[in-house]
Amino acid sequence: LYGKHSRTPGTYAANCILARRLAERGVRFIQLFHVGWDTHGSLSQQLRMQCDDTDLASGALVQDLRERGLLEDTLVVWAGEFGRTPYVQGKVDSPKYGRDHHGRAFTVWMAGAGVKPGYIHGETDDFAYNVTRDPVHVHDFQATILHLLGIDHEQLTFKFQGRHHRLTDVHGQVVRPVLA
Repeated sequence: LYGKHSRTPGTYAANCILARRLAERGVRFIQLFHVGWDTHGSLSQQLRMQCDDTDLASGALVQDLRERGLLEDTLVVWAGEFGRTPYVQGKVDSPKYGRDHHGRAFTVWMAGAGVKPGYIHGETDDFAYNVTRDPVHVHDFQATILHLLGIDHEQLTFKFQGRHHRLTDVHGQVVRPVLA
């Protein structure tokens, strides 16, 4: 179910199985890491390997959680801190071309715990460079995750330098269209 690397300790696939086992035992927060998507060079080779590591295992984790009745109470968030540029970095005719960091438009996927299945939110221009419809600020993303976890983000404050601050700032709003 999880792929050919699932029996190799420390691989992403093996860690997905471990995450499912931890969820079965009631662990409330589980975080998995992948070696990284930093593809400034050797994009064609690196991307193929990274997708081989993560695609099957990630899908299997969601399927496994669903089949065991855990997905309804488990929020799965698959994200990075930024995306990759839609254009190449370096010469395309070189095997070492890559893609740079891109913070304007990138992909996150979520499953379970109140997320609308199959829903796509937002849109970019034809070059996948700028968001053209339904942008989501990081504070909105945080507010949405907190909401899905049953936490009112507007009440979650911390005191700093004599005043109360919110993790989601004063502008963070739950992205309601992604909710089931």
